[in-house]
Amino acid sequence: MKRLILVRHGKSSWDNERLPDHKRPLKKRAYNDAELVLNAFDHFYEPPALFWTSHAVRAHETAKLFKERLNVPDEKFEVKDELYTFNQNDLLSVIRSCDDDVDKLFVFGHNPAMTIVVNHLGDKKIDNLPTTGLCVIDFETDSWKDVQNGKTLLSLFPKNLR
Repeated sequence: MKRLILVRHGKSSWDNERLPDHKRPLKKRAYNDAELVLNAFDHFYEPPALFWTSHAVRAHETAKLFKERLNVPDEKFEVKDELYTFNQNDLLSVIRSCDDDVDKLFVFGHNPAMTIVVNHLGDKKIDNLPTTGLCVIDFETDSWKDVQNGKTLLSLFPKNLR
């Protein structure tokens, strides 16, 4: 059994238009949204899990909020440059590269790749994985290389928790 938890980065700021895309910071709303999602997710989470995040500031900062709240040890938290992608095939390749010793994997990334992967791997379709949206998908397999036809267990969207 493999469990994938996909989390789209929090709402980012466009205040400084000169910043490169990957350096855009989180807006204040992102911290509030993360608190809402984490409050709802807290009782559902059972460690251990491996956390992978894009290096983009907005994704990395979102992942750190989850890391802190869920008491994830440093050795279970990795920044992966290849997660700074908007392409679903690239995102799937990264997920499928996970070591099979890992049973639960959190991935913090970007749309449209996140929404497309949620819909491709899970059994409940969504229009959009919103900022700070979280989706949990389980797979009846022992290998990340074989993840497909998963069961969507949980979707948490900040607007539904306000």
